[in-house]
Amino acid sequence: MQLVAAACKLLDVKPEVVLRQFGEYFFDFCKRSGYDHMLRTLGGNLFEFIENLDALHSYLALSYKEMNAPSFRAERNGDGTMFLHYYSDRRGLCQIVPGIIEAVAKDFFNSEITMEIVNQIEELERTGKKEHVVFLVTQKPTFSNVMCSNKLSQTPPCLPRGPRRNAMHWNPNREVKSGSGQQMTHKSLTVRGLVQLGKGKLLRGFEPVYPKNLCIDLKTFCNAFPFHIVFDKELMVRQAGVNVQKIVPGLQTMSIHLDQYFSIVHPEVTFTISSIRKFINSHFVLQTRRDMMPEAWRDRPMLELRGQMLWMESLQCMLYQASPLLRSLHELEERSMHISDIAPHDVTRDLILLNQQRLAEMELSNQLERKKEELRHLSQHLEEERTKTENLLYAMLPKHVANQLKEGKRVEAGEFKECTILFSDVVTFTNICSECEPIQIVNMLNSMYLKFDRLTTVHTVYKVETIGDAYMVVGGVPIPVSSHAERVANFALGMVIAAREVINPITGGPIQIRVGVHSGPVLAGVVGEKMPRYCLFGDTVNTASRMESHGLPNMIHLSPSVYLVLKDKGFMIQERGEIDVKGKGRMSTYFLEGNLTTTEHEIMGRSVKEADSGRASVQSARDCNTEAALYRPGKQGSPSVEGGLPKSDHQLTRATLSQSPTPIEAEAPHSTKHIRTSFCVVL
Repeated sequence: MQLVAAACKLLDVKPEVVLRQFGEYFFDFCKRSGYDHMLRTLGGNLFEFIENLDALHSYLALSYKEMNAPSFRAERNGDGTMFLHYYSDRRGLCQIVPGIIEAVAKDFFNSEITMEIVNQIEELERTGKKEHVVFLVTQKPTFSNVMCSNKLSQTPPCLPRGPRRNAMHWNPNREVKSGSGQQMTHKSLTVRGLVQLGKGKLLRGFEPVYPKNLCIDLKTFCNAFPFHIVFDKELMVRQAGVNVQKIVPGLQTMSIHLDQYFSIVHPEVTFTISSIRKFINSHFVLQTRRDMMPEAWRDRPMLELRGQMLWMESLQCMLYQASPLLRSLHELEERSMHISDIAPHDVTRDLILLNQQRLAEMELSNQLERKKEELRHLSQHLEEERTKTENLLYAMLPKHVANQLKEGKRVEAGEFKECTILFSDVVTFTNICSECEPIQIVNMLNSMYLKFDRLTTVHTVYKVETIGDAYMVVGGVPIPVSSHAERVANFALGMVIAAREVINPITGGPIQIRVGVHSGPVLAGVVGEKMPRYCLFGDTVNTASRMESHGLPNMIHLSPSVYLVLKDKGFMIQERGEIDVKGKGRMSTYFLEGNLTTTEHEIMGRSVKEADSGRASVQSARDCNTEAALYRPGKQGSPSVEGGLPKSDHQLTRATLSQSPTPIEAEAPHSTKHIRTSFCVVL
């Protein structure tokens, strides 16, 4: 009603206009929703259509048990009009009815009607419906009317089914030309309306023939219709079927009143003969009263009968011809009844069995839907787990190599003529391991490697492996690129910057790393089947490792081949000069100091705001570690302490290099090996 009020305000129209339009739309909606054929077969004219609406609603209630449909009742008038009685629990919606009925008359019966409210009361016969509206239905006089004199309720049997014509002016003697040019006389038209009965006797219309005496005895009748009841104006039971007597033994006492044992469920009217006669065209549902049932029935669901009321004028009695209102075998079993209790001619038998089959199919369909939903969830979960597994696999092996291994293919070793390899390690890592708890070492390395791993994504280089504090990456492998040296150089600059944010657990200051870079050809392939690794082989790997081991703290040591590639690419490179390299002899090497074409934030792959936040957190952690170092007792082999403050790794290393630069460089490979072994033992 709020929607109706809003539409009325917006369109500046009355509520009845909106409701009538909604009624027309609702009728069209029902047709488009699959009810067109069902609605067309309700009746041959508008009166029959309205009289059978309640039966349709009762049928739909089998599927929609919470459905609370309105009720309709029609009364013929002698002048060709009729009264339509509308009952509903919902007040204020009666104007929908004219929209629906007018659309039905126009669409199904090609008739124009008008409807006006003549009364709006609360009828005494009704017990549940709150609103009772009476409409006067009048047919508009139109030239193309297909109804006869009683336009709303009668259709002459002689009316031809061909082209529509005005039945009031239909002339049977008129000749009509067919498509073939032949003429049809009034005789051929008359034959259409004749019914042949008996031995060639032709009668216009249909006149039923009734026997003089009823050719059926009482016992046969009561057994053939086991759930019928006959009662008089005072509701006194005169006759009852055998099965309804068996279920309700009180009916065997013929002097009892029907309303003592039954109540009317539908239509919602009072249990009087006048109310029943007023709604005699509706189907009636009676339900047994629990307090009048035998003890065995007290815990069972009550029996409901559904049938038709027939008034017998000569006997002044009402015949209630009914069947049990049962929808499934489960309901039949709940009432301790059997299929044999229902008459063989009663379609309730077929209805129960068909509905049981339908319920079984629905349950099977629901099971399939549940299984389908479970499979969908399992498939989704499997896809998530597959994605996790693939991500883990791609983190260990190159993507194309991992895909080949998943497909069961052998991965052939590949030769890469140009690539750049980088090695790095932590300065004084042996001292750090000897002075700290293992968990501190793990946390320090994890913090450092997480930063380095992020940089591999920023600069698109491949992380080969980590062994202890050693970190190895390569550019141009496994996907060859011409800019492999520039990518690794920028990555190396990022490593040095990122290392400043990793705290040395001994000194409280930033850790120091050595970085060595070399370019050249390598052979790459997968080694092993259990825990396979993508490894690089060749002298380029050894030379890159020598560049790292012969480097200086916080410096990026370049080989001559890397220098030749980077010298004209905007990088700041300082010549170191010739040094003795183990296994290589004298080599001219260089230090990479920066990139003139790229900012620090671009190298780190982050915004200025992120960089400021990272520096603040590092400074805070550094202050805490420095304060703790003031009270840390000195140990043999640990950095010396002057004035309570430890010297930094950088200061210690510089001092060592100034006293004996060559020995420490020559000793570095052995120290590196020792550090890696010591770290594994600690873990």
